[in-house]
Order: sequence, then structure tokens, then C-alpha cells
Amino acid sequence: MSAGAAGSAAAPGFGARLEAGFAAVGRLCVGIDPHAYLLADWGLPDDASGARELGLRVVDAAAGAALAVKPQLAFFERFGSAGYAALEEVIGRARAAGLLVIADAKRGDIGTSVEAYLRAWLEPGSPLESDAVTLSGFQGPETVLGPLEPFAAAGKGVFVLVAMSNPEAAPIQSARLAGGETVAARVLAALEARSAQLAGGQLLGPAGAVIGARPDLDAFGIDVAAAGRSAVPVLAPGFGHQGARVEDLGALLGRYAAGAIVTESRSILAAGPGGVAAAIRERNAVLGRLTEARG
Repeated sequence: MSAGAAGSAAAPGFGARLEAGFAAVGRLCVGIDPHAYLLADWGLPDDASGARELGLRVVDAAAGAALAVKPQLAFFERFGSAGYAALEEVIGRARAAGLLVIADAKRGDIGTSVEAYLRAWLEPGSPLESDAVTLSGFQGPETVLGPLEPFAAAGKGVFVLVAMSNPEAAPIQSARLAGGETVAARVLAALEARSAQLAGGQLLGPAGAVIGARPDLDAFGIDVAAAGRSAVPVLAPGFGHQGARVEDLGALLGRYAAGAIVTESRSILAAGPGGVAAAIRERNAVLGRLTEARG
């Protein structure tokens, strides 16, 4: 890791940053997904300039009203280098506005390739510097967690795929390994161990999980009713457009709910450029009332 990252060793841990954000503004993460049909609905061209404009408008609407934004990289990558230039600008404005940025990259590999991915998305000073990145650990979760420590020291985090909200994921992620545990449970156990190791005394560590808001998590080998709060922060898709209700957050995620970031994309972006700010405020207000009720 570069000298710039090493110089950030005194930065607050990612878990501490999440806890502070939950207390200050809530737990809503707004997805930035410039689908072709959404660009058309927003009156924008289906090119990099349209993706940039949609992204910047969402950032401006989310600033001070949401915890985080989550650019879906595929919708920028499809425009090549111009798309990446647009993405850099969106990320930069979001971080300048005080929003956490979760780069939805879903990268995964082994060895030095993983470190290169983390340097691209998490290293301080990188053109694509974000606060967290989504990863795929199905080549073995240790492959993506091994290089995490220096980035965690700079206040960065990762969210590793565990149990997704799309139905096609279930047969693989709920499959049983030779020892009897599911694939999802195997990945989650590695995240629990790594987050506890790197938490630095905080309630939440930097090794997070992507766990979809679905009612059958027991089939994935995930015991949401177990005692105690987990040190693993959770990025929770499946709310809004995919059908899950934020009112059911506690019932769906149980011991993981306290560290959950609720992500909504199309259900908010469908409000259009004139309504996106109000939609963000309304969704975050609902989440805030639920959090207060649980407290």
C-alpha cells in the first residue's frame, strides 16, 4: 500500500464511521444505477454524459439526507473511458458532500489481483477512492480478506457477497459443503472472524456482508435469531423495487439489523429528477422512525 494510505493510519475505523453516520443521518444508501430506461425517464441521453448528470443529481439530493450512495459500476463501465471519467466525478462530489461511497464493483480474484482491486477503490488518493467496495469471495473468502488490514487502518471497508436477494442465488449460496455448513455460512464465518480481528474495539468491523432482505435466510445457514450483536456490517439490498419492506428490517436481519445499511435504487430513482430528493427524505425518515422504535 502506498505512503498516502499509510499516512491515514490514524483514521477512524470503518465501523466507527458507520456508527457515527447511523446516529447523524440514518442508514439509507441510495443506489446510483443509470439504466437506459431511467436515463430516458429523466430526459437524459443514454451515454456517459447522461450517467454523469443522473449521478450528480442523485448525489446532490442525497447530501445531508442519506448515509451513503452506491454507484453500480456496470452502468458506467458500459460507456468505456468516458463512463469512468463520469464515475470519478460522481464519487468525488459524493465524498466531498460527506456521503459514504460504496463502489458496487463485485470484484473477486486471488493474490496480488485482489490487492490491486483494493488499491483502485480504497486507497487514499486513488482517482476512484471510495469508502467501501463490494467483493465476491466465492473463490475462498480469505482471498479477498487477506489484503484488507492496511485499508482498514485507513478507515475503509468491504462488503462481501454472502446471501443475495435474487432467487437465482439460492441454490448455490445455500448449498452444503462437506462439513455440513452452507456456502453462505462459510463466507459469513470468515467475515465474522476478520471483522472481530480488525474492529479495534468498535462494535462493527471493516469486513461486511451483502445479505439480501429475504425471509428464508435460515435456508442459507444464517441464524439471524442468535444471541448478541454481530460485528459484521451488512449491506442489505432487496428493499423497495425488489419487494422487501423497510418496516420488516428487524425481523428479516435479526442480530445483523443494528449494523445494516438499507440500500434502495430503482424505487427511489423512479421518482425522477423532480422527486428524487423528496423520495430520499421520505425513505430515510421511515428508517429513522423504525430505528427509534427499536431503541
